[in-house]
Amino acid sequence: MAQAPLSIPALYAELKRFGQNQEFERALKIANKILQEDAGESAAFNCKVVCLGKLDKFDEALTALHKAKGHASDLKFEKAYCEYRLNRTMEALATLRSVEKPDNRTNELLAQVLYRLENYEECYQLYRNLIQNSEDEYDEERETNLSAVLASRQLWDEVDMDDPGLQEESYEMCYNMACYLIGRKDFQGAEKKLRKGEVFCRKMFEDDAEVTEDEIQDELAIIRVQLAFVLQKLGRPEEALAIYNQVMKHKPSDAGLSAVASNNIVTLNKDQNVFDSKKKMKSATSDNLKHKLTGKQRQSININQCLLHLHTNQTDQCHSLAAKLKTQFPDLSTPVLVDAAQYVKDKDYKRAIQLMQDYTKLHPEQAVKIQLASAQIHLVHGEVYQACDALKSLGDLQYRPGVVSALVTLYLSQEDSDSASDVLDRTVKWYQKNQANTPDHLLITRANANFQLKNGNPKQAAAMLEDLRRSMPNDPQTLAQLISAYSQFDPEKAQLISRDLPSVKTLAQNVDVDAVEAAFSTLGPKYMKRAQKTDTQPSPGPAGDMIIQKAKRKKKKKGKLPKNLDAEVDSERWVPRRERSYYRGKRKDKKKDIGKGTQGSASVPSGDMDASKGGSGSEANSPRPGSAPSPTASAAAAALPQGPRQQKPAQAQKKKKKKGSKW
Repeated sequence: MAQAPLSIPALYAELKRFGQNQEFERALKIANKILQEDAGESAAFNCKVVCLGKLDKFDEALTALHKAKGHASDLKFEKAYCEYRLNRTMEALATLRSVEKPDNRTNELLAQVLYRLENYEECYQLYRNLIQNSEDEYDEERETNLSAVLASRQLWDEVDMDDPGLQEESYEMCYNMACYLIGRKDFQGAEKKLRKGEVFCRKMFEDDAEVTEDEIQDELAIIRVQLAFVLQKLGRPEEALAIYNQVMKHKPSDAGLSAVASNNIVTLNKDQNVFDSKKKMKSATSDNLKHKLTGKQRQSININQCLLHLHTNQTDQCHSLAAKLKTQFPDLSTPVLVDAAQYVKDKDYKRAIQLMQDYTKLHPEQAVKIQLASAQIHLVHGEVYQACDALKSLGDLQYRPGVVSALVTLYLSQEDSDSASDVLDRTVKWYQKNQANTPDHLLITRANANFQLKNGNPKQAAAMLEDLRRSMPNDPQTLAQLISAYSQFDPEKAQLISRDLPSVKTLAQNVDVDAVEAAFSTLGPKYMKRAQKTDTQPSPGPAGDMIIQKAKRKKKKKGKLPKNLDAEVDSERWVPRRERSYYRGKRKDKKKDIGKGTQGSASVPSGDMDASKGGSGSEANSPRPGSAPSPTASAAAAALPQGPRQQKPAQAQKKKKKKGSKW
């Protein structure tokens, strides 16, 4: 006998029972039966959508909502939630914005959507309102989310946020507050928060017997990666690299976390271990990370990938990725600089400079980095004046003391003091108009005065010093320099101004005589020792101090000339020996002419070594040691002028007899 179909009230009863028991598959079947009986049952349709959501069948839920347009108006929250879970964030935002009177759950979902869209300011205000206007078992979760938004505003938006003083009773809260401190550049404080959060996390899960060690390690991974980043910023790269490798060894389930760790390992490798860096960068740039990372994180990873191409000589990949990044981030100058660096590496620096100049025209707000890089490239290739022009194109920044110093130094390296003087004059005028009497103004004015004094322009120096004196009327250094400047072209004015110099009594008023004497007493023995070496007698001073006289330099005695010197005959005495007309070079060693053969046999002279054979060249005319000079050699010696040593008496030229050897 066939079973009679259940009535709609009975089906609703079963639907309720399955829902309370969280048997969503069976509840979905009952909801479909109710809708087959009556397609207008909105409660059954609502249950169907909820069951599909609980079963993670968000595509089917959205399809059902699109088909049943009559029910969709009442299920905007469910529709927005499905769109949010399917990463259709903008569609979810539009759906939530269309809700006329949003309740708390709608606002919480809206806050989640805004957080994913990185609209942290509105998200922060939403969470604050939710915490103030609601009180249930989810208050702690809302405070945790509020701390996450607070940290994101400080870290990514770089907005200076005040610490709300939230309770740090969970590892999530410790992690969020550590991120907040990282945004404030307080890395030491962030390290303490992260280590505290690591203790909280392990203690929380160790009490649960069902949680395995691998699950604990997976939960600790995000804290440890952030801790490694903090250690990296604190200048402890070895510790950071060890933590990164430990986390990657356990293969965390969060793909975004793995991407961040891989990217940071690449930054630590730099130009070393390139194969590992390529492998890590490939995992950090996979396609499934689009919704796992923030915009700033994706941007940093892409730039690091472009730099890796640059360092590994992958020219085409570097240019291609740089062009892509320039399109994605038009306000970011780093891709342009990397692209230009690749052109410089390709020995095409003119194209690199042209690339940067074109970018500067479209984005003048980025001119500082670009023009400084252009100046550097010009200097590397010896184009000093082009580098100066690049620095002058920085607008008002060209009047910064550092830039002015660089310009003056570059012009002086080319011995162009006029251009250097022009730079200083224009800078002083700019400060007089825009930032009068500021420390930089006084610094540049004094530098200009010193420069003009050094280069013989006392009138211009006096004008600069007069400005300084009006700003610092009691500065004795300025007054002394002003007197020195006027003394070169207006002595009367210098004499008049010199009356304003303070008296010696005033200058010595604050001098500690005892301290000066003590300082010189410590140096006394050192100078006394030097005085003893110079054989000079110190003269006693008025107070018994020893004044050391400077030792006189000994005059170098001139060498005595021979008595029988004839300057006309010995005219080449002061010419270097190698350049004299009778110089024939050093005598060659006889050992080089030893013949080859067996030991004990007499060598047969060759044709070149036989003196009896006539030959050409200097060897035929040179006397052999121990033999009588040839007629040619004797004639040459006679033609030379005789020196003083050759003019000595014959007795002085006799050879001394060798003493006999003692056996």
